[in-house]
Amino acid sequence: MNAVFALDNRASAEDIRTRLTSPPGDSSVRVMLARLEKKGLLKHQQDGLRYMYSATISPSAAKQTALQQYLQTFFGGSLRQMMTSLVTEAPWSDDELDSLKAEIERVRKERKKQP
Repeated sequence: MNAVFALDNRASAEDIRTRLTSPPGDSSVRVMLARLEKKGLLKHQQDGLRYMYSATISPSAAKQTALQQYLQTFFGGSLRQMMTSLVTEAPWSDDELDSLKAEIERVRKERKKQP
């Protein structure tokens, strides 16, 4: 999905394959694209002999979907466990931790304002 978005939301299978790090074979990419299309995340239009793929969802919706899948796969759906892991295992600087703390406080204040 990132490759499709990076290519202005219109790309062939080969365009997408060349954007991937350690790209799999052409047939593997086409299988991935077919699966994403079956899930409703991509659509295609025929352009001569090739298919041109585009996303059916926004980049922010794709990010949210990927994050939810990651959360479920690696942390059993526990946001607290994921955040704890990110905070304890990453090499955060004091400034970054202070910034994160400030963001948490900002969200708390916003929630208190809501009825």
